[in-house]
Amino acid sequence: MNVVGPKNPSATLETLGIKNTATQYWNLSADELINETINRGQGTITDTGALAVDTGEFTGRAPKDKFIVKDESTKDSVDWGNFNNPCTPETFDLLYNKVVNYFAGKEIFVRDCYACADDAYRLNVRVVTEYPWANLFAYNMFLRPEPSELSSITPDWVVLQAPGLKCDGPADGVRQGNFAILNFTKKIAIIGGSAYTGEIKKGIFTVLNYVLPHEKNVLSMHCSANTGKDGDTALFFGLSGTGKTTLSADPNRPLIGDDEHGWTNHGVFNFEGGCYAKVIDLSAEKEPDIYKAIRHGAILENIGYLPGTNTVDFAYKAKTENTRVSYPIHFIDNALPKSVGGEPKNIFFLTYDAFGVLPPISKLSVGQAMYFFLSGFTSKVAGTEAGVTEPQTTFSTCFGAPFLPLHPTKYASLLGEKLRSKNINVWLLNTGYTGGVYGVGKRMSLPHTRALITEALNGNLEKVNYETHPVFGVAMPTACPNVPAEILNPRNTWADKDAYDAKANELALAFNKNFEKFAAKSEQDILDAAPRATQSV
Repeated sequence: MNVVGPKNPSATLETLGIKNTATQYWNLSADELINETINRGQGTITDTGALAVDTGEFTGRAPKDKFIVKDESTKDSVDWGNFNNPCTPETFDLLYNKVVNYFAGKEIFVRDCYACADDAYRLNVRVVTEYPWANLFAYNMFLRPEPSELSSITPDWVVLQAPGLKCDGPADGVRQGNFAILNFTKKIAIIGGSAYTGEIKKGIFTVLNYVLPHEKNVLSMHCSANTGKDGDTALFFGLSGTGKTTLSADPNRPLIGDDEHGWTNHGVFNFEGGCYAKVIDLSAEKEPDIYKAIRHGAILENIGYLPGTNTVDFAYKAKTENTRVSYPIHFIDNALPKSVGGEPKNIFFLTYDAFGVLPPISKLSVGQAMYFFLSGFTSKVAGTEAGVTEPQTTFSTCFGAPFLPLHPTKYASLLGEKLRSKNINVWLLNTGYTGGVYGVGKRMSLPHTRALITEALNGNLEKVNYETHPVFGVAMPTACPNVPAEILNPRNTWADKDAYDAKANELALAFNKNFEKFAAKSEQDILDAAPRATQSV
């Protein structure tokens, strides 16, 4: 066995059962991993210097094939069902042995890194990958230890990724040939049959969503965060496509992080050391910070080129609409050197309302904030998934249901404690449609959305009058600098007011139906925040 690169002299993969590998590449630099990728014919270089790769069959996560080992440590704490699929310890052991045996005779890549920028919660992670570009992804996305630390680092968790390994599906105790399994007792994650790098990132996010709230009383969050010159942190909760990355990138407010954070009793910290942004239809005009970050060291996934060039065609969607870029957070000019901020002063819940019902911005009471947090509303629109031909309501609890191992009320309870004990403004921000439903109305203006956020952050929305939405009960400002007053009440933007009322009632009914599963455990102020819908459409 050959060993290349810096490693802990006492570190060995044999304790994991990984033996007889051809070569182990430990902690290679970004340049070395890019070269290894190109030399193996696994990627190309774009005209901006970024590395472009193809993740193969899987261009997104496979939630039906994600499992958690159900054993003594998890059987009573994990919220089984929905996205938390159980598997037996025996199934894990069987597939684990297949993974480690698969690595025999192969060249593999090892990365020592960590999650959580707050040192009090640091989680050391060792990532073992089959492909060099997947190891570069881990380098980009997790926090990078100092070179001197590599001689002594001890992993708290291990991730093994073997995309070339297809298992036997049901015969091996899983659904099909690919799998991603977390074992909280052994502190090992295994990924097989899929090269989609997001499985690595979201695996550790799921780990932290279990460990931090369950063991540390820290609220883990699917959100982006930035901070002002006075240390006032802002959080942006939202599902994919709602604008977390775009709206938290503000030249006047340093970026803490764009996707995953923890909230302690003294502030907010980023879980990651990088960003993983969607690039479908990206342009320098719409998202200049992300566009500028696509340079040497960044990884583009599943993109296409303009014919006859190595210039990226950001409109290309033949492989997937989930085209992505991964880059270290310092590729954003305005990122904080250490991704830690103070207590949040403003929280924004981002929702892509394809029905044109919700206001562009509204202020929420604590009860309303809890209601919308537990609801996690957004919309699917035509083209995003096979079979979706018209807008569909989507509810993802706490704005991150696929990654939450605990019952949603645990995360909601931690948020509620903070909102009830601190003076925090919570805003609902509609980044979807106005003037009608998808296909009739138009997308919210990004400059208007940015202006609304700016005025909320600088306190100017504290100085204006509000009116109450008749169905959703939220407080809508009647004026805002740099934003036309007529768009602030969504009903005003519809030509057919009766059609707006019917659509608002339809959406309210969907909210109420979805919330039935939380009603028994919700306090009265949360129940009172429910939309006022009639019983028929």
